[in-house]
Formats: sequence, structure tokens, C-alpha cells
Amino acid sequence: MGDGRWGGAERWRSAGRTVARVVAVWAVSTLTMLALAGLLPDFELQSADGDSLTRTALTAATAAGAFGLLGALVWPLIVRALLLVPALVLGLLVFFLNGSMLLVALWLIPDGRGAADPETAVVVAAVMSAVASATSTALAVRDDDAYRRRLYRLTGRTRPRDPGDPPEADPGTVFLQLDGVGHHVLRGAVADGLMPTVADWLDTGHRLTPWRTDWSSQTGASQLGILHGSNEDVPAFRWYEKDTGRLMVSNRPASAVELQRRAVRRTGDAGLLTVDGASRGNLFSGGADQLALVLSMAARRGRRNRSRAGYFAYFSDPANAVRTAGSLVTECVREMYQSTRALLRRETPRVSRGGTYPFVRAFATVVERDVVVSAVMGDMLAGRTAVYADLVAYDEVAHHSGPHGRDTDQVLRRLDRAIALIATVAEHAPRPYRIVLLSDHGQSPGETFEGAYGLTLKDLVRAGCGLPVPRRVRRTRWGHPLTESGGGSEARDAARDALRSALHRPVDETVETARELPARPSEPLVLASGNLGLVSFPDVPHRMTREEIERRHPALLRTLANHPGIGFVLVASAEHGSVVLARDGVEVPVDELVDGGPLAVFGRGAAAAVRRTDGFPHVADIMVNSMYDPATGTVHAFEEQIGSHGGLGGEQSHPFLLSPPDLSPPVDTGEELVGAERVHHVLRRWLRESSGPQVPLELSPPASAPEPLLPVDDPVVPDTNH
Repeated sequence: MGDGRWGGAERWRSAGRTVARVVAVWAVSTLTMLALAGLLPDFELQSADGDSLTRTALTAATAAGAFGLLGALVWPLIVRALLLVPALVLGLLVFFLNGSMLLVALWLIPDGRGAADPETAVVVAAVMSAVASATSTALAVRDDDAYRRRLYRLTGRTRPRDPGDPPEADPGTVFLQLDGVGHHVLRGAVADGLMPTVADWLDTGHRLTPWRTDWSSQTGASQLGILHGSNEDVPAFRWYEKDTGRLMVSNRPASAVELQRRAVRRTGDAGLLTVDGASRGNLFSGGADQLALVLSMAARRGRRNRSRAGYFAYFSDPANAVRTAGSLVTECVREMYQSTRALLRRETPRVSRGGTYPFVRAFATVVERDVVVSAVMGDMLAGRTAVYADLVAYDEVAHHSGPHGRDTDQVLRRLDRAIALIATVAEHAPRPYRIVLLSDHGQSPGETFEGAYGLTLKDLVRAGCGLPVPRRVRRTRWGHPLTESGGGSEARDAARDALRSALHRPVDETVETARELPARPSEPLVLASGNLGLVSFPDVPHRMTREEIERRHPALLRTLANHPGIGFVLVASAEHGSVVLARDGVEVPVDELVDGGPLAVFGRGAAAAVRRTDGFPHVADIMVNSMYDPATGTVHAFEEQIGSHGGLGGEQSHPFLLSPPDLSPPVDTGEELVGAERVHHVLRRWLRESSGPQVPLELSPPASAPEPLLPVDDPVVPDTNH
């Protein structure tokens, strides 16, 4: 009986605190509305003849209460009714719908004392939502139960379980990928005080383990290997497949879904996240059932495509849209200021940062971050077993500002705050969580190939083939035109892809491919993936050998291998199998390749990485890796990037893995962690340690299954981006 009386008293105290918070939020909202009525001429809370202060306050209280009730009761229904609206359109509609609810609330005031122009109503509603949200959070932060309920509401989750229910015995695991943050950058950020949360984790025993990427050091290859256990036959970020005539680009939805299908068929396993998993902001699903902003799902429309669900959960609270919109504008202004400062100071190296880039950067660093973090919070509050999320902000900014400097320092600070928020929410989850930080690659600095030598890789290839080159190239030693190799950063493309997908902007893939293929089939197709270049001859159905290339273009291979901006060239050979060519006539058969010789500057493991890629079915006719200066750590990207990744050379090949001490070490002492596929097996092991053996729900879809495990058996919808 005593326990019952105690429990009843506690429930009454909890109810009392809830009522007090509601009254406090109502009071603050009323004062906010009174202040706005005094500041905005088109917003009125009085009759035409004027009212007393008391009457005006009652009118404001009535309107604030009605607006709050409409937000709590009607808003979720509105959002649910708009599920077919493009996600970012919904984000914009939030402001207008919120303003409409305010007009309804004013209409409910007796005697018509409330009035506002539609434009003013949008402003008033936005301010009211932001103030109410901030007040509610401030009041709930000292009350664990209230804070937990607010987190559930903000992340679109259902009501939390009863506090009396026993928590899950097995911990869940959250994998947070900090896109492009290399091992060296993370250590520097911790030492400089930019990431105090990560520093605290290291002080309390977390393990920081560097790992080495494959030759293709980019998100498409790394994340496919990490999530699906195989990145076989992914030679670069973009490549041409002769047998299908298809241009594969890792961040195109149709290409991503094909790569995922190939990996699943190769491994016979749906992926890392098949057991109660969630995939957030990634290129691939990892076999998860819960998806948000997953590119491989954007190639298909239908009831199984939930890749945009995170948008709707996030924007279900109008305050989220207000906060994100403010941050979006701030980020655009910050980018314009930073790029102008770099221009005025004549900082070098430097690339163009105008046009739509400020908006693309803001989308990647604000909208995607906010939606992904919110989705991860919701996953933890729902008690999901495994979550994998990608935060792309650093990678985006580093491509245009360089991997080291004030611009990226600010991004690292904000990433640390996001990590701290997720760690705080984990304390309120129904089960304990282990948070693992990792990256998919690093970034190497350096002036672009064009900036250093006055011509693009495509111009150099055409010159070596004896084909016409632009007049500006002929006027100088090395030339000067803009590249057509697909310039622009991977993270920027990923942000643009998510933006286009959210706006339902389909683009015919055949048109996009035609733009990038040469005008004549006999001419070379030159593609770039950071400082890795790929040269293919579409009119030859097989991988050309050195002998065939030299018969057709006697000077091409010699021109490439002897250029000071190129480190080495890989080409097949009828006589030697495959060979690596470098300056001064150096040539080494791949079978005899070691980490010394022409690959010495690229460090340990370079020979094995090149040898593995050489065996891929879709390796290009000529693979070109830029030079690398170990003294400065610089490479030359074949794209417009002063921070790049995609090939061998420097920090780009050395990401990190940060794990809590209660998980087993990733590798034995003295052993090196090499390759994304190896990282996959480490993460698998950790999931088994947390929750027992991970038995996939379904290893592969039955032949007669009407709805396959992965949405790839239907005709692929054309890519929605370029």
C-alpha cells in the first residue's frame, strides 16, 4: 500500500509539473504575441476602438492558447496528409501552413479583435513556434521524464514506454560516419580543442584506430564495402562500363541501387543493418528497413520507398523548420563571407565558390545534418538495434576550402555538438547505446591539376592522342581550358542529389550519359574521381592493352607517364599482363609490383591496392593517379577541388575508427586495418558482441517473392540528378 501511495504521489507531482510547464509556455507565448503586436503594424490584438491592457492581454492569451492547441492537435494531421508533397516543398510549406493556423487562431478570438495580414501571420507564427519550442526545452531540461517526452515529440516518435518497464538488456549500436574526416584531421581537431566531446571519449578509454582505404578512396567504394561487405568492381567514383555502355556514378540513384544489388548478389547477405536497422543519409541502405535520405532508395517510387521519411518526421514540428531555415540563411551568408575573404586575401590554392554553391553547401551542412541527427535521435528513442548515419558537412566544405583551415574548423565544432546531442539523447533511450565514430576516407590538399599546369587531364589525353585541343592549350606549355570530366565535389553532388530527390526532379539518365560521352566513339572518354583519372575508349568492347593503345596513339602513354603532375599510370599489357608506368621510362609489371619503386611515395599498401583494382572487370583502359608530394602532403585533383580524395596519396587514404572500450579491439596489437570490407567484418563482430548473433531477416529474396528484399528487381527509374 505504501508503494502504491508513493507511486500515486509521484504521478500527481509529475502531472503538476506538466501543467506548470504548459502554463509557463502559454504565458511566454502570450507575452511574445503582445510584443509582436506592438512591433508589427499589420498585426492587431485590439478592436478598432481600442482595448484596455487587460483586455488586450486576454486576447493575446486566447490567441496563443488556440495557436498552441492547433499546433498540437491539427499540425500532425496536416503533415500526414501531405506525405506525397516533395519533402523540401513541405519544408517551405511549413511556414505558410503555420501562418494559416495563426490566422485561424485569431479568427477564433471573440468579437474579431485579432487580425493580421497573411505575410505578417507567417512571421508571427514562426517566432511563436520558435519561442514556444525554446521555452518548452528550457523548462524540460531539468526534468528527465519531461525532456524524454519532448525528445519523442520532436523526433516524431510514438509515446515512450512506461518508466516502470524494464529497459532492453542488450545495448544498441549507433555508427556515425563523419564523411571525409581523416585520422590526422580528427587528432588535430581534438588537440586544438575543436571537438571536446571526442576528446572526453578518448580520455575515458575510447580507441582511435586508423584504417587504410582501397585505391578508390571515396564514399561510394568505402561505404558500399562497410555496409554491404563488398566493394568489388568499384574502381572509382565514376567509371564507364563497356559491356553495358553505362556511365556509373556512385551518387546517382540508379547507379547506387545497381551497386547495392551487385554487392548483395556477391555476398548473399542484405547488409550490416538487416536486423532491426536504420540507414540515415547514406548512399546505400545496408539492408535496413528504416530509411531516410538513402540514395539507393531514391531510384524507385512506391510504398517501399521511405527514403524521405526523415524529412517528414523532422518537419512535423514547425519549430524545426524555423530553426533550420535560420541556420540555412546563416550558412549561406557565412560561405559568401568566407569565399569573399579568401578572394580578397588572394589565398591559394583557391577554386570558384560562386553560383549555387552557397546553397548546396548550406543544404549539406544544415538541412541534411539536422534531418539525419533528428532521425538518429528517433531511432535511439525507438530502441533500434543498429543505426548507421552519414554526416557529410566536413567533406563538402573541405573540397572547396581545403581540409585544413578556419572554414573546416567551424564545421568540426558543429559536428562535435551534433555528436554530443546524440550522446545526450542516448541517456534517455529505452536501451543503452554504444556510439561508434568512423570515417570513410580523408582528404588531401593541393592545387588542382589545371591550376598547376594550365590544362585538364582531358586536354592532356587529347593532346597525347593527336586530337584537337582548345586554343588556350596550344598557346601555353600545358594549356588552360575547363575540364569536362565531371568536376565538382562528391559531397556537393551528393547534396545536390538529395536536393533534387527531395524536390522530385527526375532527369533522364540517357541524356546525362550522352553529355559526358565523347562526340565520336573513337575518341577517349576521360573521367575524374578526385586525383584519380580514368581513360576509356568506348569503341573498343574490351579493355585495351598497352600494345593496342600504342598502335592507335603512339604518344599517349608516354605523354601521361612523363607528365610532372602524374604519379603513375596503370594499363593492361599483352606481354606482361598489366604494367605500371611512371616518369623516366619506368615500367613495372603488376605481378612484380611492391611498395617501393614508382609507388614508394604513396606508402605502405599501395601495390596491393593497385593490384586488386587491376583485377576488376570494369577497370578503365588507362588508370591515372596524380603526383603526390610527401613533404607537403599535396596531390593534384583532376576536378575543381583543393581538398580531394579518390586515389592514392596522403591523408585521403587514412580514415579513422573510434570505438568505446567495452567493444573488442578492431585489430590485434601491431596489426593494420586495411580496406572497407575488413571494416565491415569488424562492425559485424561488434553487433554480435552487443546483441548476439546477427541473423539476417532474409539472406536473399526468393525467386517468386512478389516484393523483393531490395527494390532492385523492377526496371530502374532514371537518375534524379547529374
